[in-house]
Amino acid sequence: MFIDRARVLLVEDDAGLRVGLSALLAQAGYEVRTAWDGVSALEEIGLSAPDLIVSELDMPRMSGFDLLWLVSRQLPEIRLIAMSGACSSKKRIRDSVTADGFYEKELIRSFYFSW
Repeated sequence: MFIDRARVLLVEDDAGLRVGLSALLAQAGYEVRTAWDGVSALEEIGLSAPDLIVSELDMPRMSGFDLLWLVSRQLPEIRLIAMSGACSSKKRIRDSVTADGFYEKELIRSFYFSW
């Protein structure tokens, strides 16, 4: 029996974190594709829309704020999770970003490096 795996697009400009999180998501059973900024994420979405986007907010060329806002307007069926380590106020980020969830990168890093 074939089981359809959820498709995740991970958007992260830090190559080490992108590789590590991608491996963790794949181990958890997700089909994972990656992009290094908002522009490359839009290219990936154009090839095949994911079920979920997990995106860093502070990136070159196109920020995660802009990417998530655009995707939420154009493809509202895609679930969105924002992550950041650069911003000091979670509440301010939650109020200003278009996403279904938010994770602090420090929590992600501590989980990843505790393995």
